[in-house]
Amino acid sequence: MNKKNKMRFGAVALSVLMAAQLSACGSAGDTGNQPAGAVPVEENTSAETAEIKNTASETTETKEAAPETTDSSDSAEAPSEEEVSAEESKEIVGAISYDYEQELDIIDDNYRNYYEIFVYSFYDSDGDGIGDLNGVTQKLDYIKDMGFNGIWLMPIMQSTTYHKYDVVDYCSIDKEYGTMEDFEKLVEACHERDINVVIDFVINHSSSQHQWFVEACDYLRALPEDEEPDADECPYVEYYHFDREKVNGTYYPVSGTDWYYEGGFWSEMPDLNLANESLREELEEVSTFWIDLGVDGFRMDAALHFEENDVDFNTEALDWLYSYCTDLNPDFYMVSEVWANKATIADYYASGTPSMFNFDAADSEGKILKTARGTYKVANFVENMAGYLTDYAEENPDFIDAPFIANHDMGRVANGLKKDANDMKMACGLLMMMNGSPFVYYGEEIGMSSSGKKDENKRLPMIWSDTDTTGMTNGPVDADKDIVSAFAGVEQQLKDPYSILNYYKRAVRLRNENPEIARGEIEIVTELTEGNQAVITKTYEDSTIGIVYNTSDETLTVGMADTVLADMAIRGYLTLNGEVVALESGALSMPAQSICILK
Repeated sequence: MNKKNKMRFGAVALSVLMAAQLSACGSAGDTGNQPAGAVPVEENTSAETAEIKNTASETTETKEAAPETTDSSDSAEAPSEEEVSAEESKEIVGAISYDYEQELDIIDDNYRNYYEIFVYSFYDSDGDGIGDLNGVTQKLDYIKDMGFNGIWLMPIMQSTTYHKYDVVDYCSIDKEYGTMEDFEKLVEACHERDINVVIDFVINHSSSQHQWFVEACDYLRALPEDEEPDADECPYVEYYHFDREKVNGTYYPVSGTDWYYEGGFWSEMPDLNLANESLREELEEVSTFWIDLGVDGFRMDAALHFEENDVDFNTEALDWLYSYCTDLNPDFYMVSEVWANKATIADYYASGTPSMFNFDAADSEGKILKTARGTYKVANFVENMAGYLTDYAEENPDFIDAPFIANHDMGRVANGLKKDANDMKMACGLLMMMNGSPFVYYGEEIGMSSSGKKDENKRLPMIWSDTDTTGMTNGPVDADKDIVSAFAGVEQQLKDPYSILNYYKRAVRLRNENPEIARGEIEIVTELTEGNQAVITKTYEDSTIGIVYNTSDETLTVGMADTVLADMAIRGYLTLNGEVVALESGALSMPAQSICILK
């Protein structure tokens, strides 16, 4: 499908802005003189979302401190839609601002905004301290209201661990998370909200307690020493990598035998032999099972490690499974974990599969966070954005980039940016202006913290409220207990127009208003791109937008006359704490750490 589902939300006109007020927002970091009515406000569609009023605030988010909710009501009264003409609403002319709310232009394809969920720590619906599928269902309105139209569920199949990357049964739901009926209800509820469901598919290894491995080991124990295994007698001996010698440090002994097996990640997760055709047939049956249940896509775990250092084999394996799945559902989506540099990721696009996670842009030393904290110039960042499109398209013209900042294996963004709320917002803005399908790890929208290298510390309970413990999970048992977030929970941040959460919400909203962001061909406006300032255009079909970046700590004036932007007007923007982006006489005034979309 490639039809456009256009939804019209109620337009919200911003307040009248006097010329004196416009000039007051020009100094760097001068958050104490914010113009009234500068806050972008969108209609709340969920009971989860508290009403956000157009208020001006003198409260700013500071490093190491949680944002505070303001009760200020100093803003000028906003004019009605009837009072602001269509022409006047396009840009600030004299004293009138443009209409901030555009029509949502959401295309029903595989370009989506994904929200990664670790079910164990997300929301507990039954009071046992463990998150569950019904808890995810209960929070779908929140997810939808944030603007996400896809979720990625970390492993949900039967397992022996809290993380559940050791699968015991591929056609099951782990009892800690609920039942298959609960999952079916979740999928149905997602699809009612036009949310696609992607599940973690772990085929690099299974659990050591999986029936396949248990029966293979039992067979080897009964096998006479001088005999070789016979797959006709036990097909499962070829589902794994068994050897009479310890090939390397990732091989472990099969108890009671002189045999060893490969377990690249952990002794309790034996590696599967994806070259075996019988195993592939089993995995095809598993794929059919989940697709028949309505699953829209797979996140392929550890694709880099199907066979170590064998790009040809691994890409062929991805192609095999993706081809099988798209034969069942032509719209099926697949995104793969290839934790490697840009060149290697490009090699994996030769598989013909649509998406690879963009690890080049992610993590504490990735290009997004380095740009947000000012150690990498945004001019270089947009060059890399354009480079991704060129390099990946050479291998797969139909690729969909999968950018992200952090995931369950990485330290939180708050830690990478030293809990600087402004830098965290900037990072979000950079991510949401990238092509492809961005992935946001649960809790990043409220600035949750982590600590150290321990995986459990990266998968802490979602903070829904600072005062109400309803639905709060206990989180992983082995997580450190002294990790405290510097920022408020969801309930409190929804009420704060300048919170990290509301910045995320606005950024995703702009992405949903402008399909060019995800799909457009990038052109860098070189004459306006240098250092901490960058200007690009994105063209999708017959529509072109401009995106202007200011990642500096100062207000910048961008002259648009005699450029490709000359006839464009402001369509939307992202600023830290309600500052206004103004367009007057062909000059764009960009507050510190801001992004503006023009059309």
